[in-house]
Amino acid sequence: MHSLATSPRETHANQWFERTLDDSANRRLTITEAFLATDAILNLLVDITSGLVVHPPVIAANMRDELPFMATENVLMRGTSAGHSRQELHRLVRAHSLEAVAGMKRGEPNDLMARMQADAVLGPFVDADLTAPARYVGRAPEQVDEFLAEFLGPLLARHEARRGRFSAGVRV
Repeated sequence: MHSLATSPRETHANQWFERTLDDSANRRLTITEAFLATDAILNLLVDITSGLVVHPPVIAANMRDELPFMATENVLMRGTSAGHSRQELHRLVRAHSLEAVAGMKRGEPNDLMARMQADAVLGPFVDADLTAPARYVGRAPEQVDEFLAEFLGPLLARHEARRGRFSAGVRV
């Protein structure tokens, strides 16, 4: 099986996929195996995602619990930019984080942001929108919009045009 993965690369390096007899068996195996592997991957994807149910309130609760921990890096960066010792800031963040986790283990809400805001050293570097989810997704929303506009939109338009062309002659 290992040779199936390397054969196309080696054939291409030697022959640039020119059609010769010595790569005939190689092509028969690797091309069909590639399609079979793709089919298996798609079957797994369908098995995993069929019946998938998304619960937005559960996602929101997880975000409320986890985002404060992600925001600590921004607090550290702001503090070091203002001239504070990174190690001292990290020690404070770690202590507050461990206390917040201990509370969460007792069923209490995550109060890490409030703990850091109340801290004399960390407080100036904590603001209300530090845990806004949009701050942590980067360019993902724009990339999705670009993909939809540049690739999926034209593909769907071509499909619709083709479907309209073929279905125009069909009478029911």
